[in-house]
Amino acid sequence: MIAAAGFAVGEMHFSTGFYLAPFALGATVAAIVALAGTGTIIALICFLAVAFLSLAVLRPIAASHMKVPPRLRTGAAALIGKQAVVLERIANDEGMGTVRIDGEVWTARSYNDDAVIERGTRVDVVEIKGATALVTE
Repeated sequence: MIAAAGFAVGEMHFSTGFYLAPFALGATVAAIVALAGTGTIIALICFLAVAFLSLAVLRPIAASHMKVPPRLRTGAAALIGKQAVVLERIANDEGMGTVRIDGEVWTARSYNDDAVIERGTRVDVVEIKGATALVTE
């Protein structure tokens, strides 16, 4: 059981590829078989059989689940990081400003409150708050 615990802790802290968990499972089965009163040789054979069988069967399954594609950003979140063109001068204190992002016109405010961004300037979208794009030069 100590070996099983050691392999399990090793899997959680040091391994990222599901390498040690099959050995933890094999050690657990070997400990149960040994507690049932069989000999050391039988327990060792059970350990090896379970460990290598689960490594051969379960690791490919675990590996396929680890290859999840990155989450796609959709909606307003997909606009963050894009470039935009200022259509109407952006001045936060005057409450004015619009930009064109991917062909769509958005109300815009400067991410820096006191910055004024003139018409025609290329800006980066930093954040979307409701229907307003926060941009920076």
